[in-house]
Amino acid sequence: MSAQTIDTAMARRLVEASAIRGASIIGVPGGWSVMLKLGLTEKALGSQRRDTPRLWRSLDTCMAYLRKDLHIARVDLLDASNHSEVDVTRSTRADASQRMKQAHAAAAYDKWFRAQVQASIDDPRPSIPHEQVVVEFAERRAVLRRRAGTK
Repeated sequence: MSAQTIDTAMARRLVEASAIRGASIIGVPGGWSVMLKLGLTEKALGSQRRDTPRLWRSLDTCMAYLRKDLHIARVDLLDASNHSEVDVTRSTRADASQRMKQAHAAAAYDKWFRAQVQASIDDPRPSIPHEQVVVEFAERRAVLRRRAGTK
């Protein structure tokens, strides 16, 4: 099975070897994709670890990626005929915002909790042995029971 796309690492090697003959930016629903010319064939610039075309939401970001990451400064074609802002392929999750808020709250609590534990460890006051605490609280319970009139 041959790959339908070219990943960034391979595209860089092909640029260094002067094997890429041109690049086109193609508008698709939800953003922009890049087609690279290799001799007489064209292949899409692909996503990491998937054989699907990479998609940029912004044309500026797409062009900046080509210039900075792949060192391709010239684009042969810009086709916006199928471009639309609405991404029909992207599914949104209504609970994503809530999950992120919960993740941030959990991280903040974890940071606070770790700081409290470290402060307790670093506390210069002497520790009270467990046996002494058990005895003291048994005495307190006895006093409270006597006040309440129970045994």
